[in-house]
Amino acid sequence: MSESGSSRRPLVTVDVAIFTLRHDDLQVLLVRRRQWPYEGMWAIPGGFVGLDEPLEAAAVRKLAEETGLTDVYLEQLYTFGRPDRDPRDRVITVAYFALVPAGHLVPRAQEGEPVRWWSIYHLPPLAFDHADILHYALTRLRYKLEYTAVGFELLPETFTLTELQTAYEIILGEKLDKRNFRRKILSAGIIEPGGGYRTGEGRPARLYRYREDAVAEVKARRLFP
Repeated sequence: MSESGSSRRPLVTVDVAIFTLRHDDLQVLLVRRRQWPYEGMWAIPGGFVGLDEPLEAAAVRKLAEETGLTDVYLEQLYTFGRPDRDPRDRVITVAYFALVPAGHLVPRAQEGEPVRWWSIYHLPPLAFDHADILHYALTRLRYKLEYTAVGFELLPETFTLTELQTAYEIILGEKLDKRNFRRKILSAGIIEPGGGYRTGEGRPARLYRYREDAVAEVKARRLFP
């Protein structure tokens, strides 16, 4: 029987690249595989999609199973389907990325668990084609950072302008001019005073928050060059 007439069909998985800002670094959550293939190697959280399960529901399920989180930003990223990407079978994966606000506790990412935060800039060898998926996810995050308010999903509810600029520099991987950054972010009209100040060394710094009624799409490309 020809392949076109065979009952064999591709399998479908979801993989979720989970980002957060920790220790002045952009980090991604990885799990250590416990079985073949790639036993002992690190991988993006994911799994097979149920026959009656919508794709996003599968992504939400895997996110909850691997992190204990259920209410974070989640967006479909891309479909990866290279024929040899999984030695078990012909497997197509629909990748998502999730953004966890700084300071959120991820219950499973604790000592002794096979789940760990890794710097996106210093990753271990990864199973399957997960290095390609993370490279694509970082590129998408940087791109969206420049024309949407998605970066605020990685920040706590209130933040200083310095903390905001630092977050953007970490994600973009480049230094930003302080005066230019502040002028553009304030003129964009997407943040407002959050009430109060952050105290510490030097002068107290005003706290800001993202305006929920702000227009998400920032019209000027490269808002934060």
